[in-house]
Amino acid sequence: MKKALTAGLSVAALTTVAFAANSLDSNPNYKKLKNFHPKGVSNDQCLMCHKTMDPGIVADWQHSKHAKAGVGCVECHVVPKDYPTAFKNHPMQGANWTVQIAVSSVTCAKCHAKEVTEYLNSGHARGGAQWLAVNGSKHGYLMSKLSYYYESLKGKNPSLNGVPGAKMAKGIRKDGSVYYANQNNPKIADLNVANICIQCHGTTVKLDKNGVPDPRTWPSDGIASLYPDGGVGNCLACHSRHKFSAAEARNPASCGNCHLGPDHPMKEIFESSVHGHIYDTNEKDYNFETGAQIPGKTLRAATCFTCHMAAINGLKATHNVSLRLKWNLWAPDSFLRTGGHETAGWAFWKGGGKIIGGKTVIRGNAKAGNPNGPEAARADMKKVCMTCHQATFTNNYFQRVDAAVTIYNQYKAFANKMMKDLKSKGLIKADVWSDPFFKLYYYLWHHEGRRFRHGAAMGSPDYAHWHGVFQVMQDIREMNDIYNYRMKMYKKYGNAKKVLENEPPMPVVTHE
Repeated sequence: MKKALTAGLSVAALTTVAFAANSLDSNPNYKKLKNFHPKGVSNDQCLMCHKTMDPGIVADWQHSKHAKAGVGCVECHVVPKDYPTAFKNHPMQGANWTVQIAVSSVTCAKCHAKEVTEYLNSGHARGGAQWLAVNGSKHGYLMSKLSYYYESLKGKNPSLNGVPGAKMAKGIRKDGSVYYANQNNPKIADLNVANICIQCHGTTVKLDKNGVPDPRTWPSDGIASLYPDGGVGNCLACHSRHKFSAAEARNPASCGNCHLGPDHPMKEIFESSVHGHIYDTNEKDYNFETGAQIPGKTLRAATCFTCHMAAINGLKATHNVSLRLKWNLWAPDSFLRTGGHETAGWAFWKGGGKIIGGKTVIRGNAKAGNPNGPEAARADMKKVCMTCHQATFTNNYFQRVDAAVTIYNQYKAFANKMMKDLKSKGLIKADVWSDPFFKLYYYLWHHEGRRFRHGAAMGSPDYAHWHGVFQVMQDIREMNDIYNYRMKMYKKYGNAKKVLENEPPMPVVTHE
């Protein structure tokens, strides 16, 4: 008993030390902005022009809690003249101030320090850094290559994040000019990526010499864009500008901006669950104006906010959406969340906006979860469930979730073995998106496997089954046939290149 108690105290002590090290004051720009007092500027000065120029923006602000509390343009947009996001050519400037166009969470943290700290501890704060090639990680490199080069046809131009063009173009098919359509106009490719990955994940926001944001990186409501002042995200992914409504952010529609589609259809999964059915048919019973989650008073059944963020059944409200999660359900292989707090957001925050691959921009901690471990996270999620469901119901439900994760991992282990064998013999095509085995391998985890796991975890049988495990099962069969054929031909020819050159076309089934 004494040993167990000592171990518990050690975990708590370590958690406290880790939390203390991750201080908002570790960013010098935060300290600078927090202590800044502009002279000779008021909100009325801003409104003289913006009431006419941007009436929608002004109207949203006027209806916000910010306006009622006396927080306006100055508090969010006025910065020191030497601040990293300063707009140097703004027509209205003072002796010690100008404005910023691109506002990051550094500004939000001046008033909302608790919320920003919790956010930086969450998996959301990894959204931008995890996919940027600048961090040198294999995962980030592949995501950047997919979006800029395979999808947006950038050719041999260097990436926006500094990776050489020759490296980026390696492996892309050379038998058609379409694959290099933007070879001589790479900005077209960069602008296209601003329409896709960036709008949910975020990117490194870049400004010109006068502080005007680059259209290839801004505007972005991505959950974790990396700003020149070290800010990670800008809170707009959930609290849309300029009303910044908490009620709007608590609504499932807010989460559905990003968590939808063939690869992570949490929106559709929620809507097709009993929770979603109750919400859709009883919206009058939900009050998102308050964070209080009281069955029969402010809600009928759980929403995204209820499960992942709300103060409920003894749990404190949090902006750390990873805190109640036992498993990582989006990764290629599901694993327990044993890594404590997220690291990517804090690395950039502490770097004060410097872009240093592997140091300030890192892939982050895919195992981020509850600092007390995955079982503590599961216990907290059970508390949420047991607000409405009794213990047997809740315990039985999570046994089924764990079984789905186990079965998925069994499928994935078989797929991993086949992929490893084929790679070791050179039997995967250089242009992986032309390789039917690789595409099936990708769909198995990135599309079907995620739908299977999330469908089981969130109570949507059709996504767990027909959109999920059924297609995972089909993937394995198709992959096994390709694997057997290539191994047979390799044995016959003894040459991987000859095997791939003589392989008949193998169409991949639809995976939507």
